[in-house]
Amino acid sequence: MTEPVEAIWTDFGGVLTPPISHTLATFCAKHDLPMEAVIDAVLKVTATYGTDDIMLPIDTPLVSESEWLAQIGEVLRADHGIEQRLTSLADAWFDGREANLEWAEHLRALREQGFFVGLLSNMVPAWDAHWRRMIDPAAYFDDVVLSFEVGRRKPDREIFDLAVRRSGIPAARSVFIDDLAKNCEGAVAAGWRAVPFTDTAQAIAALGEYLRVRTP
Repeated sequence: MTEPVEAIWTDFGGVLTPPISHTLATFCAKHDLPMEAVIDAVLKVTATYGTDDIMLPIDTPLVSESEWLAQIGEVLRADHGIEQRLTSLADAWFDGREANLEWAEHLRALREQGFFVGLLSNMVPAWDAHWRRMIDPAAYFDDVVLSFEVGRRKPDREIFDLAVRRSGIPAARSVFIDDLAKNCEGAVAAGWRAVPFTDTAQAIAALGEYLRVRTP
């Protein structure tokens, strides 16, 4: 028989916030930069770290945000003739960005019902104070697992195994919600259930199907 869910873990960016594409567009507009050139520069810098995951260099972190932005700025100058000194992505990433309070309040209600609720996110060190201003972790989560703090990141199995140890709840009784398919696949590979997030109503309904099983 299917194990009952006892632990609910949610991603942050793209679930408790608008998607990355929206934020990147905001960043480009703020700095008056052509998005195509920025995407090209980001991908080229990302490739130098032996990955196609654009966030991996800064949320593990392998490099500081300021160093990473300087590298992107150099590609913009060399390949696109754009002179732009980029100093911080955090302001554009978070300032004016609305938290998904409908989802947050749904999680709070589940926590009040007795479920363990955690945040499991790939996070850049320089962004830590910013996200905490959007969502008070103490008000919504029993635990917070961030990539830069633990040296592991989604979709690698190690971070899911760590979350299991932190919650004390087996993988078979844990569910993860994320807007990226590869992260959901990582959770499933680690023995969890997963809900791919496309919008709040869909995620609430999909999670609700798992929560119907309350007893073995």
